Amino acid sequence: MIRLTPRERIAVFLEAQSAEAGAARNTIDAYGRDLVDFIDFAAAKGFDLMTLGRDAVETWLIRLEAEGLAKSTRARRLSAVKQFYRFAYDEGWREDNPTLQISGPGKAKRLPKTLSVEEVEALLDAGRDQGRTAAEQIRNRCLMELLYATGMRVSELVGLPVSAARGNPAMLMVRGKGDKERMVPLSHPAREALAAWLVTRDAAEEEARIARKTPPSRYLFPSTGKEGHLTRQAFHALLKDIALAAGLDPARVTPHVLRHAFATHLLQGGADLRVIQTLLGHADLSTTEIYTHVLDERLKELVLGHHPLAGKT
Repeated sequence: MIRLTPRERIAVFLEAQSAEAGAARNTIDAYGRDLVDFIDFAAAKGFDLMTLGRDAVETWLIRLEAEGLAKSTRARRLSAVKQFYRFAYDEGWREDNPTLQISGPGKAKRLPKTLSVEEVEALLDAGRDQGRTAAEQIRNRCLMELLYATGMRVSELVGLPVSAARGNPAMLMVRGKGDKERMVPLSHPAREALAAWLVTRDAAEEEARIARKTPPSRYLFPSTGKEGHLTRQAFHALLKDIALAAGLDPARVTPHVLRHAFATHLLQGGADLRVIQTLLGHADLSTTEIYTHVLDERLKELVLGHHPLAGKT
């Protein structure tokens, strides 16, 4: 029987995470760094990775806290070790899981920054006129309407295949994190903007094909760059210009803030939290639950600002 070294076991674990769990490259790299830190600690203390107990893991966590690492960093590192030992147990490398009863420091939940409905409306209005040409204005309106109507991540938006938009769809198929697919509904304004952009886009693609023998792009928002579609960076810059045109502070406006606005406004409108989870593509409901805190804060402001007795001491 071949005896694997700690680093070889980690390599097997990471390969399984990539192949079976569909984890993103950044996630795999982060797991790798966190696990190397743990096995270096174990080696320095004389612990065997396959026999060490819960006390060894807790000693490691104490060391991380003593180093002044943030709660979120410690929680992420413990998560990597927990995932590894769950895998080790499933693979039969160990007969127990030493991390099973360890809850860790937890993450300090920060309320996501968002925008009011009026601010989003101002952005959508400004997006209709932003662009050097009529074609860019039509494209930019489509980008903004789709982003707010669906709550997509910016990478999902700019990487949309044009095939997903054919046939005047009422819903779009989106490929998200971990290569998982989900359906997101389109609002009437988003469908109108999408239809207008398809006409403009297809005409430009046909012109390029005839003039330069350029093969048609597979993307909804094509570009001549290396990625073949509008980049996240380009959209970030565009959104800053639209924010300025809308009279908003560009520092407050990012694609992710619009994603937060989408979820918050749905929740304020009475949408079910699990529906919002599905639309956002969150694997865990706890990730979506942070939006209830945003709503709680808004309700608190309304009570303190409008209740007749709120100002009395």
